[in-house]
Amino acid sequence: MLRIIDRYLLRELAYGCFASTVVLLVVTLGGTVTDVLTKVARGRLPGNLVFEILGLRTLDALTVLVPLAVFIGVLLAYGRLWRDNEMAVLQGAGMPLHYLLRPLALIAVPAVVLIGLISFWLAPAAIRLSHRLVEEANRSLVVAGLEAGRFVQLPGRGGVIYVGAMNDSGSHFERMFVETERADGEATRIDVITAERGELRRESDGQGRFLALQNGFRVEGRIGYDDFRLLRFKGNDIALADNETDDTPEALKRAAPLAELLAGNEPLQRAEVHWRLAAPLSVLILAVLAVPLSRTRPREARYAGLLIALLCYLIYLGWLGIARALIEQGRIPAFVGLWWVHLPAAAVAWWLLRRGDRLPQPPVQSSAPVPAASRRKNDGGGRS
Repeated sequence: MLRIIDRYLLRELAYGCFASTVVLLVVTLGGTVTDVLTKVARGRLPGNLVFEILGLRTLDALTVLVPLAVFIGVLLAYGRLWRDNEMAVLQGAGMPLHYLLRPLALIAVPAVVLIGLISFWLAPAAIRLSHRLVEEANRSLVVAGLEAGRFVQLPGRGGVIYVGAMNDSGSHFERMFVETERADGEATRIDVITAERGELRRESDGQGRFLALQNGFRVEGRIGYDDFRLLRFKGNDIALADNETDDTPEALKRAAPLAELLAGNEPLQRAEVHWRLAAPLSVLILAVLAVPLSRTRPREARYAGLLIALLCYLIYLGWLGIARALIEQGRIPAFVGLWWVHLPAAAVAWWLLRRGDRLPQPPVQSSAPVPAASRRKNDGGGRS
């Protein structure tokens, strides 16, 4: 059964962690939305998958967002108790600083389990699903930004395109009109293409996309000049923006299943395993570290301790990134991993916590004998 003080502290921690998570999630979503919409406007991402891609990317970002949210939430919750002298009252009643870990464990332990599931399984699955959705959707003209019966902007290029009809899969079309403009010195060159039919094709590498047009006309020239040319073609290709895919080794390892990583012996695979393990461990370490760092004196600046705590977080996160890079380069053995960063950080957090439990001792009074004259003076000056 939880004590009254435990329930009170748990409520304060829940409010602080929830508020921090919401703020960080809004900031993360703002940057992600901007990036996704920019790529959609350029034709590099399918427009009808915006919300799916946002959700999957947000799930992947939780591995970095939640540890920071717990850290800030503990700092805000316990920092308020120190500023309002509530912690002084609790310590005066005989409650040591490490008693704050009991309600904190009810927040941190479920967060560790949740982030472990996300880091090891859900986030890689979300990345694989995002790549698969984009790969399947980019095979369709609808995803490329085209819609039958409407004039729309040519995806990835400056111009207007019209398609009269297309099949259900969006791979073949009929009666296409394309108009593009580009600067040609001081003039503007216009290019108009019409085609009887065509289809969406892909390069052999799977990245490049183009419209293969058949049986059409092409008119090009500079606006205001009489140098227009009329061409008739049997086949003509129009390049579209490349797919938004990341096939680097680092990206492939982030999306790899856990079993595949454990079965491999490459430095990149070992580094990815330790990086996934770092997410749940950082929740626990940062939660304990935030307890002593939240301690403030009544007359101190309100956010002075918060700035120092965030500096400690940046140092910890920076060393994790350095350690991961060293493992990927093979300069650190795989069995060492990131433990040489986690263990010192945990030791510092525990030392600060134990140090906060030791209250300053009162000054020891001197036991030297008091002179007789002083005793008589204190007794009233002797006999009258």
